[in-house]
Amino acid sequence: MAKLYFRYGAMNSGKSTSLLQAAFNYEERGQRILLAKPGIDTKGENSIVSRLGIERIVDFTISPEDNVREQFAVQSSGDDPEALVTHVDAPPVACLLVDEAQFLTREQVDDLLRIAVLDNVPVLAYGIRTDFRTHAFPGSARLMELSHSLEELKTICRCGRKAMFNTRRIGDTVVFDGDQVAIDGEDVWYESLCASCYLEASGGKLS
Repeated sequence: MAKLYFRYGAMNSGKSTSLLQAAFNYEERGQRILLAKPGIDTKGENSIVSRLGIERIVDFTISPEDNVREQFAVQSSGDDPEALVTHVDAPPVACLLVDEAQFLTREQVDDLLRIAVLDNVPVLAYGIRTDFRTHAFPGSARLMELSHSLEELKTICRCGRKAMFNTRRIGDTVVFDGDQVAIDGEDVWYESLCASCYLEASGGKLS
């Protein structure tokens, strides 16, 4: 039986780079993979973009109302005329890799488990665990509940300790109010901090 894997970490822990490396490893051995990401992640549009500058277009994006297992079935067949990537005479899919999995709904994570268990295709999901207020994203919380394997990808805080939390910044100002989702870009950016530096920045608050 294939398994559902959740590989998580704070911002800048190399999640997208790790995903793209895993995709390369599969393809180097002649195996076909599918790449997906939630459409709400507008950074890179239809591509997965690593902070190291590596970029690759996904096979499909996932909207909040989508049934991921149905999408996977269509994409794996190679018959979708609207597919972002065309697979000619498509062989069976050896693995589904999902970036920014924290943005999935709980029901979509349930679909990932079904793909692994019922369709016997390993699913590697990558994402962050908590938002800038230390609250779990719904997708991440469900992945923590369902995944066969949990792996933390580590990065360091500015003080040198292991970073655990993500602070949201607008310019140089740390903010603790706002919507759970705000994609980093020109106005918003994030810094990964250890628990001590996070509490110092927040004045001791955790939400």
